[in-house]
Formats: sequence, C-alpha cells, structure tokens
Amino acid sequence: MRYTRLPHTDIEVSKLCLGTMTWGKQNTKEEGHQQMDFAMEKGINFFDTAELYPIPAEAERYAHTEIIIGEWFKNTGNRDKIVLASKIAGKAPFTKFIRTTGFKRESIIQAVEGSLNRLQTDYIDLYQLHWPERSTNYFGQRGYQPSTSDHWKDNIHQVLGTLADLIKEGKIRHVGLSNESPWGTMRYLEESKVHTDLPRMITIQNPYSLLNRLFEVGLAEISMRENIGLLAYSPLGFGVLSGKYLGDQKPENARLTLFENYKRYSGKTAIKATQEYAELAKAHEISLTQMALSFVNSRPFLTSNIIGATTMDQLRENIGSIDLELGEEVIRAIEQIHDRIPNPAP
Repeated sequence: MRYTRLPHTDIEVSKLCLGTMTWGKQNTKEEGHQQMDFAMEKGINFFDTAELYPIPAEAERYAHTEIIIGEWFKNTGNRDKIVLASKIAGKAPFTKFIRTTGFKRESIIQAVEGSLNRLQTDYIDLYQLHWPERSTNYFGQRGYQPSTSDHWKDNIHQVLGTLADLIKEGKIRHVGLSNESPWGTMRYLEESKVHTDLPRMITIQNPYSLLNRLFEVGLAEISMRENIGLLAYSPLGFGVLSGKYLGDQKPENARLTLFENYKRYSGKTAIKATQEYAELAKAHEISLTQMALSFVNSRPFLTSNIIGATTMDQLRENIGSIDLELGEEVIRAIEQIHDRIPNPAP
C-alpha cells in the first residue's frame, strides 16, 4: 500500500480509501465486516462513510452502514487503527426522513452525535458536509443554473463555528467538503483565513474518473494551490469502468441492474468512451478496472481514491490497482481519448 497525509495534518492515510455505501443494502453486515478485515490486511487504514448510507437512501435503512462499521469496531477493537471519515446529509427531497433543517447548528450537533453513537466511537477523524445547502451543480449536474427558488443565505461562518465547537469538544478532529464547487470551496477557505479561530476545510470529496474529470476545470488548481486534497469518489463510475455493462450486459445484483435510475455514467457518450478505454486496456494487457483506478491514483491533487465493491473479487482487483503504474504510452492514449470525448459523464 502507498500512503499520503491528510493536508495540514500529521495523519497518514492509505492512497486507497475503503468506501462503504453498499453495506446494509447490497451487502450484508457480515460482508461489510469481511471487506474491512481484508482491506485492513492489505494496508488500507482509511474508511469513508456517511449517515445517508446505504444508497439508495431510505428511512427503513437509515444509517445502517454506520451501524455495521460500529459493530466491527466493537468486535475487533480496531478503532484506533483506522482513520474514519463520515458526513452529514444535506437538505434534499430524498433526505426528509433524516431532517429538514439543513446545516443549522442543532442539526450538525445532532448529526455528529448520532454518527458517534452508531459508529461506537468517541471521535470522527474527518467530518464532511455531504453536499451544499445552496442550489448549485452537483450529483450529475454539469453546469450551474441559477434558481429563483434558492433561498439560501450565507451561513458559512455559522457552520464553521459549530464545527469548531465540536472540534474543541473532541468529537471531530478535522473537516472537509463534498460535492462542492470552486466558489463554495474558496468561500469556506477564505472564511477560515479571515477568522483564524475557525477550522480549515482540508479535503474535498468529489467525483473523479476517466468519465468525469470536471474536477480539473476549476478545482484542481484550488486543490494544488490551497492544499485541499481530493478524495475521489466513483472512480469507476458506478462500476461502468469495469466494463461489465458493455454490450448491454446486465450482471445479476450489479448496481445499475438493481437501480436502473442510476444513469449518471451510462449515457451513450459515456459508454462509447468506456469502450475505447476498454480497448486500450486490452491492447496493453491490463485490467480496465485497474487502469481506471491507477489513473486516478496518479493524479497530483489526489489525497485518496475511494474504492467500493460488492464482492470480494472486486475488492481484491480494486486494491491491486495500487501496484499498477501506467506507462507514458498508456497515459498519452488516455489523454487522446479524453480529447475526443471529454467528460462524457457529469
């Protein structure tokens, strides 16, 4: 395994982070525990979760993923060996069963204390805002469209103040963003620069893959110049970049087979790009999955690459990507495909 540090800290994390959002829905508790055992054995010390998980979100399974992780911590005694990240759910129609109050002070406190209870721990190493409260482009929205129904008032000082209090209490150690835009990222960073008693956002968890490199457009420069590290999610585009859906295949129990509305990475242009990446991988006798993950692993703005799997075979292959270094010829060919078919999945 290879390791990095969470920016502005001395916390060492594995370059691969174990994603958990299928546990409690597509995966059982036992399978989640098996994945954590195996990941830790392979050197992964960084787990990412959220109160929203498992996905798709539903009231009957609210926060089951955190519960599964908490039981593993209790059974194994491994809490101090893991860097743990979680998130507060934002305000949205599909989170009304959690709360409707957004990032108000009481909401953040309630969310943190609920996660601590379920995770059976006294602290969370990295606490993230899952997506912005304001109306902006995230979750597959390519461009920003102003909304007349957006009544958000700038509460970033209050949000950071609440997080500062939770840090002082020892309930969280550091804070990060997720599904955030360049404007939002800089707004948070500037607030903590002006008010030095407020915590600094150290990471941003956004989508990044061969099918979606939009992070490079505005956020990569911010990441490098401000030292706010990318935690890349969906590096395989909901599994599309494994190639298992090519040729209109619908593998049994696969995410896009079970949840057909998850079309973010499955449009015609994305499938065309995936086919070209698959042919490139085949020509160089490497796994498409590992090529896609290795590309993400190689990016200079990356802090950690969040891998997820529903089977142990998938997890083994994903973790194996850390040992693959793409040659210059493969990188050039990837860039040529990207030039022809840039960011086919928003």
